[in-house]
Amino acid sequence: MSQALATSLSGARAKKLLTIGKVLNLLTAEFSDLTPSKLRFLEEQGLVSPQRTASGYRKFTQLDIERIRIVLELQRDQYLPLKVIRSYLADLDAGKQPSLPSGASVNPQH
Repeated sequence: MSQALATSLSGARAKKLLTIGKVLNLLTAEFSDLTPSKLRFLEEQGLVSPQRTASGYRKFTQLDIERIRIVLELQRDQYLPLKVIRSYLADLDAGKQPSLPSGASVNPQH
């Protein structure tokens, strides 16, 4: 593979992966209390699994950002605990059609 092609491919991949700062920039307007610590906490809790660079930096995909948005909406709007949200996301990952305990639905955009 030529060097130019390799560079353009890696550049295209890099555009799809966002740093924690860029994720904050995207979501802060909607979730004003979002912090880097909260994003790291959501990762520790197994709710999101960003990729890591060789040096350990988190890189988030669009899917990661949508998962974060779902978690934050369920916390803010439905007052659900993380245990319930984790179960809901696990069911989604398994291809099921989970329902929330409150009977509410998640934003259909997700």
